[in-house]
Amino acid sequence: MNPSDQGKLVAWGLLVLLPLLAIPYFIYTQCRIEVPSKHMAVVIRKMGKDMQNSDEIAPATQKDGLEYKGVQKGLLAEGRYFRNPFVWDWVVAPQIEIPKGKLGVRTRLFGDNLQPGDLIARDENQKGIVREVLRPGRHAINAWVMGTPKRRQGDSYAEVIELFEPITVPAGFKGVVTELSAPMPDDPNVLLVEDGRRGVQKDALAPGTYYVNPYVTRINLVDCRSQRFNLSESGGMGFPSKDGFFVTLGGIIEFRVKPEEASRVFVIYNDTDNGEAIDEEIVNKIILPNARSFCRLRGSNLAGRDFISGETRTQFQEDFQAELAATCETQGIEVIQALITKIRPPVKIAAPVKDREIALLTESKYQRQILQQKAEQELAVETEMVKQKQAVVAADQEVVKVVVQAEREKEVALIEANQRLAVAEYELKAAEDQAAAVIARGKAAADVIGFNNEAEAAGWQRAVEAFGGNGNEFARWVMFKKIAPAFRGMMVNTADSPLMDIFQQYHDGEIPTNKENQ
Repeated sequence: MNPSDQGKLVAWGLLVLLPLLAIPYFIYTQCRIEVPSKHMAVVIRKMGKDMQNSDEIAPATQKDGLEYKGVQKGLLAEGRYFRNPFVWDWVVAPQIEIPKGKLGVRTRLFGDNLQPGDLIARDENQKGIVREVLRPGRHAINAWVMGTPKRRQGDSYAEVIELFEPITVPAGFKGVVTELSAPMPDDPNVLLVEDGRRGVQKDALAPGTYYVNPYVTRINLVDCRSQRFNLSESGGMGFPSKDGFFVTLGGIIEFRVKPEEASRVFVIYNDTDNGEAIDEEIVNKIILPNARSFCRLRGSNLAGRDFISGETRTQFQEDFQAELAATCETQGIEVIQALITKIRPPVKIAAPVKDREIALLTESKYQRQILQQKAEQELAVETEMVKQKQAVVAADQEVVKVVVQAEREKEVALIEANQRLAVAEYELKAAEDQAAAVIARGKAAADVIGFNNEAEAAGWQRAVEAFGGNGNEFARWVMFKKIAPAFRGMMVNTADSPLMDIFQQYHDGEIPTNKENQ
């Protein structure tokens, strides 16, 4: 192959290879969509059917086999994607982040129009305010957060998000719930509606934090803690007495809204939009009218001097608290304490009535002293009687103790004497047995000696008979028998002599017969 042909071949190879390399390069560099972490991609179609003027984003449905061009409803999450840049365009933007301590209310800019009378979008295909709220965190939503700068074209946003603070019901409060966009109640002439109906709900919220849509639900705080109201702050309370004198008084009333009646009290006595002045309304519409009504009705039945007397004032105080508590109970208010701190009687009768009261108190004081002295006297008598009874009881106890001790010692001595008597009887019996044994042993020993003597006498008698009944001969034989061994030792050299023959027979134990002796 000549060089020219080789050059043509290389050129044709390059013409074929360059497109093959350019296509992957174009796809990777121009068609690639990189969505990093915490971001999202808004996809915009360049080709397709035109949207209507009322549409903010392209409808999701196809018509005549063509898709609508414009901002698409679907978003691309974190990752890598490939799209044809001639058909598609895209915008990579950070995800929506709801900060801590906030909530987001969404307003959808696309979809069907709301039905007449509706304020909130009831499904995903309707435009308007969305009932559900966004809690703190990141959300992949094609939206613009109100109050922040727009980072891309305004027509590429599908929703608008408005930030609000959650409602916190503190401890000691109740949250009265008012539904603003729910269906109308069956009976519109009731104070509290059924659950899920438009209006004030029967059940109030307990203390806590609630993420609610302010366009859907309104929560008003009602303070259920104990509160105090001073009657003097209202300029005092006065009324004419039965005898025409004017009496003024002051007091302190401690009350609180019953937690289970918070919703009803709020509806009845709230005259403001935000409900923050409910405490003042309770004082002006419940506490003060009831207190004034009681004081004027009950006070007009008493004379001026009755308000100086301690007993009448005490009874008036008790009736005031009981009546006020019972009346406010029916209106959802619990009266914890109602005290009348001071009563100003008429000046003209104050001094004489006061002197009379002092005299009565002094008399009562003396009467109590007399009763106290009598009581002390009776107590002293009772004390001495108790001491006397205690001494008698102590003496009786000592006597009983001595008697019991003597009885016990007597029983112990009797038991010991019986024991010694039994031992002596056993010892006597043993001595008798021992004496009988000694007598038996002595008698046996005597019998043995007697038997031995008789045996020995019988032997001697036979021995004497062997000597012919001659005792002298037998005695001589015994004597020679005893001395024969001695003579044998002394006369060794004469052992074979005739003299030793005389003793030999005695030494050998032979008893000579009468013939030999002769």
